[in-house]
Amino acid sequence: MTTRDTLERRAATRAVLHTFERLTGRGGEPLRYAMMDDTPVGVLGLAAGERGLRYLSYVRDEDDFLSRLLAAHGDRPVLRSDALDPARRQLDRYFSGQRLTFDLPVDLGELGPFHRRVLDATARIRPGEVRTYAEVAARAGSPRAMRAAGNALHTNPVAIVVPCHRVVRTDGSLGGYGGGLPIKEWLLEHEGARPHHI
Repeated sequence: MTTRDTLERRAATRAVLHTFERLTGRGGEPLRYAMMDDTPVGVLGLAAGERGLRYLSYVRDEDDFLSRLLAAHGDRPVLRSDALDPARRQLDRYFSGQRLTFDLPVDLGELGPFHRRVLDATARIRPGEVRTYAEVAARAGSPRAMRAAGNALHTNPVAIVVPCHRVVRTDGSLGGYGGGLPIKEWLLEHEGARPHHI
């Protein structure tokens, strides 16, 4: 991208933000998004605020992802942006098997404390390993909250980067997954993990 392209994009972004504030009376941090249309696990939508990645979602298409973002964040401007290119590059490397870990800032600030603890514990599971829902609940400080941990993982807003696919049932079977069990199975096989079910 040339310097001129960059300047034009910045000017367009400022114009959109100004128009949004003038029409709604609200300013604030924009939510920037990007799409990945041809991954091995289907279409992915990514969105980030100033503090990091907020969403990495399995979606049907861009319209589906935009409707979800606007339903959750109608109080702020939502802009398609190349600011997420570093995240897209890391995901490309992940899917090609070049690198199975991520170095991306993630913003879980709008989640409740238990939900954040569950996702923090999950983020520490290395590629090729799995943990059970009971182990994740215990690491989140609530050993008896396996069902609540499962619910928190099911609503993980940043799939793959926070690897909820690496959490399985105590008997080694896959359990559930927001992206569907075939995708969970693909991700685990891609990483070299071998739960009993696979």
